[in-house]
Amino acid sequence: MRTIYPLSESKDTLLDRLGARLAARLQAQTSGYEPYTPSDQETLARTLRPGDILLIEGNQKVSAAIKYLTQSTWSHAAFFAGDQMPLTLDQATLPVIERPQLIEVNIGEGCVAVPLKKYASFNTRICRPIALTPDDRTALVGFMISRLGMKYDLKNILDMLRYFMPTPPVPVRWRRRLLAFGSGDPTRAICSTLIAAAFEQIRYPILPEVTRAPGRASATSTYSREEILHIRHHSLYTPRDFDLSPFFAIVKPTLEFGFDYKRLLWQGDGEHPFKG
Repeated sequence: MRTIYPLSESKDTLLDRLGARLAARLQAQTSGYEPYTPSDQETLARTLRPGDILLIEGNQKVSAAIKYLTQSTWSHAAFFAGDQMPLTLDQATLPVIERPQLIEVNIGEGCVAVPLKKYASFNTRICRPIALTPDDRTALVGFMISRLGMKYDLKNILDMLRYFMPTPPVPVRWRRRLLAFGSGDPTRAICSTLIAAAFEQIRYPILPEVTRAPGRASATSTYSREEILHIRHHSLYTPRDFDLSPFFAIVKPTLEFGFDYKRLLWQGDGEHPFKG
């Protein structure tokens, strides 16, 4: 379990200050990031349901290391709580995309609630658990909301130092383990571990168990079987795993409310040239 330090008992030690500086550097944005197809935020808000996972292609310095270690474009995951998120009176009057409806974990900050607007200029993907019962959906949201305010112990410097190597010389079979290396606690940079813990509570699968059918043992590499078999604890899950999971549907906002390719305007189409 992650150790939680109440703010009233925290002391500003040298290690705390060093940890805060490292966290700030890792969260600094890199230059040159440009999304290919960022979602329309209003459509995204209409599409998301409580319990959905929003994967994000981050542009922070820590994102490069996470993408490399997980061999994926997705470096961050956030949990959508939607209207079930407790709001202040002022927050309730904000437009939907400006209300804190996502729960995520960030280096330095810990577990926080953020608005959809934060990721307006990022590539995103919705991963949706299928056929959740109302009780389990409520349990999921309640688990995540109850973790809001969890803080990191920034004195665990090893948890952050590994992310300063964008392409560490680590064999493929050890990369996932490196994400959980450090103080012994679950990784402090990838909030997919907290989300995985929430699904673990309701016994909803993320990656399947591997079974070898007669005559099919050679269909998958030995490494792949071992890789999936040992991913049973929530601390080893990464954002990519929700994308790969056969138990989460990929939901695309542009297709949810009716899409007709015949109505698209293309450059050179007579009176209605495409301007973009």
